[in-house]
Amino acid sequence: MDNNPNQPKGQLQIDLPQDVAQGEYANFAVITHSSSDFVLDFARMLPGVPKMQVKSRVILAPEHAKRLLMALQENIMRYEREFGKIQIPNQESRTIAPFNIGKGEA
Repeated sequence: MDNNPNQPKGQLQIDLPQDVAQGEYANFAVITHSSSDFVLDFARMLPGVPKMQVKSRVILAPEHAKRLLMALQENIMRYEREFGKIQIPNQESRTIAPFNIGKGEA
């Protein structure tokens, strides 16, 4: 552990290697889970290419997956406040839950 006296207490240091800093473009994601892990595969789908290629896989504990969900929700709210609502073409609005609330049947 690096004890830098100039670093504010409680602040994390993050090393971002140059090759990782470039990032990977992904326009498709597959999420699977087991009782102990969530697996997020990020892929790139290109026109005229019949097979997608997974560019990155992230494996998370369930608690971290939920923290990621909350962080994404917060950042999307901030984004939309600053830049406007994100429109998703050809998709009806719904809740984050896998079902629509208020359409109950007996």
